[in-house]
Formats: sequence, C-alpha cells, structure tokens
Amino acid sequence: MFRIAPWFFFNMSKKARSHRILVRQGLLYSLGISMLILFVGGFGFWVLDPRVHTLSDGLWLAFTTAATVGYGDMVPSTHASRAFAVVVVLLGLAVLSLVTASVAALIVEKDVGEEERAIERELMHEIRAVRNELAALRAEIASGKTAPPA
Repeated sequence: MFRIAPWFFFNMSKKARSHRILVRQGLLYSLGISMLILFVGGFGFWVLDPRVHTLSDGLWLAFTTAATVGYGDMVPSTHASRAFAVVVVLLGLAVLSLVTASVAALIVEKDVGEEERAIERELMHEIRAVRNELAALRAEIASGKTAPPA
C-alpha cells in the first residue's frame, strides 16, 4: 500500500526525500521503543506478579495494559505489579500514540505531497511566464520600440 516506485523517490526534491525518510525513521523508532516497553513490561510482570506464570503471559498483560484494553483475563494482583502497571500504562499510551501518529503522518504526507507538487508545478509555470514577459519587455526597452502611453 505504501510502496513507492524508485523513480518517484529520485524525482522528489531533496527536502521531500529527507522529510519522507524522517517520517519513516520516526515510525521505526516509535515501533522499536514500543516493542522495548512491551518486552520490559512483560518481563516486569513475569517477575513481580505471582499469577503470571510464563513470560508470554507477562507479555500479554503488558500489551493489554499498555494498550489500555484490559480484557480482564489477567490483572496485576500485587501492589508492586499494580504500581508497575501504572508505569506501563503511561509509557504505553505515549509510545503507542507516537506509532499511530507516525502511521497517520505517512498517509497524510502522501496525500498532501501530491497536492503540494501540483501547486509547485503551477507556480513554476507562472514564474516562467513572468520571466519570459520580463525578458520581452527588457528587449523592447533596449531596442527603443516602446509603445506610446495610452
């Protein structure tokens, strides 16, 4: 869905290419941070909560806590794991929001980029026309063939 032809990437302006790369890197960074938080959260729940018997249970609890889904199949049962859940929720909300924002930025940037390119082409066409008219006026003045004032 987000595949871009190589010719399109190289025909983009340097500013547009760097913006697209930064947006994609932002998505990769936020995904990496969210995975790190989920793995640390899963390990933390596995260590802190006696009802979490496996690491996969801890990862599931970390995901449902960070995403604020709270299915209720697993809940923190000790004071330490509940306090840890608060940290996981706060970090999870922040980082998962970044992931969502990065994906939205890719979609919006693609749509806005095409519109901006069309406006840029139109402006460049108008600038060329003004330059041609200015050159013609300069040539006319230099040759002394000016039209009498009306």
